[in-house]
Amino acid sequence: MRALQCEQYGPPENVRVVNCSEPGDPGPGNVIIRVRYASVSHAVGLMVAGRYQTRPSLPFVPGTEAVGHVISVGSEVRGLEPGMAVLVVNNWGCYAETICVPDSTVYPIPDGVDLLQALPLAISYGTAFTGLVWRCAIQPGDNVLVLGAGAGVGLAAVELASLLGATVIACASTEEKRAAALDHGASFAIAPGEDLARNVKQHTQGQGADIVVDPVGGELSGYAVRAAAANGQILSIGFASGTLPAVAANYLLVKNLTWHGFFYGRYIGWTPADERAVHAPAMKRAMATLMHWTQTGKIHPTIERVYALEELPQALHALHSRQVIGKLALSISQETTP
Repeated sequence: MRALQCEQYGPPENVRVVNCSEPGDPGPGNVIIRVRYASVSHAVGLMVAGRYQTRPSLPFVPGTEAVGHVISVGSEVRGLEPGMAVLVVNNWGCYAETICVPDSTVYPIPDGVDLLQALPLAISYGTAFTGLVWRCAIQPGDNVLVLGAGAGVGLAAVELASLLGATVIACASTEEKRAAALDHGASFAIAPGEDLARNVKQHTQGQGADIVVDPVGGELSGYAVRAAAANGQILSIGFASGTLPAVAANYLLVKNLTWHGFFYGRYIGWTPADERAVHAPAMKRAMATLMHWTQTGKIHPTIERVYALEELPQALHALHSRQVIGKLALSISQETTP
């Protein structure tokens, strides 16, 4: 089979297409999947560069999120059968035509949901859903400020918070991204900058944001803290700016703010303890909810562009340019069924 292999940490040009052996028998709790598409993310770029919190042993196949069809299942696997369309999350390895993964992070795709529609649900929508619902206990009527609202997780947070009854203020860097956020349910769309707090309060009758979704970090985090309402919550889920948050702690104190450090990877096996089996029942319920909302048209996950397998460097360069709206994908296998 074909796969993309990283043989040396560094720029994405180091990754090349190779021919390698397909996986053998799946083992009792594993599933073998024929991969059709896999997503492109900042995490993949960092992993290839050797700068992610997890450093796979070289050589390795990147790719953390994919869709495809089940080829075979282990003897202890329940609820998955050969031929089923599925969404999968893995530590890495998804940029290969065939993969073997634990069944804990394999999710059935229902009829009526296209493979590319389902692809963003595992990580972008999964992060937004679990952060807003599990950690922040979002309520109808909350004012939610979403930073980086044109990117994958940000756009998902806009759509989900709106669906759950919040008033969403989307903060994005370009007019195109702000327009996309409005199309996905935001009530207001604003540009980042020093006047962020004033603009947010202008749209919330002076109250500020009850929840701030922050995948950006850096200086913008400091502006967002000033935009938060008293007793508000900050959901810190990443540092796409490349800089850690610059926050004056006195604002946290005098405004009674709660700062949530939120690592979605804990639920899908991306920690040394690999807790995916522990969280599998809750994650399967969350994914079933997101699949149902997609199937019924309540949310509209989209892939902006699909690149060929060997075009990972171009896809990552496009992503790092900050011009991409939503998600990108690689076409891994041309076969649509196992």
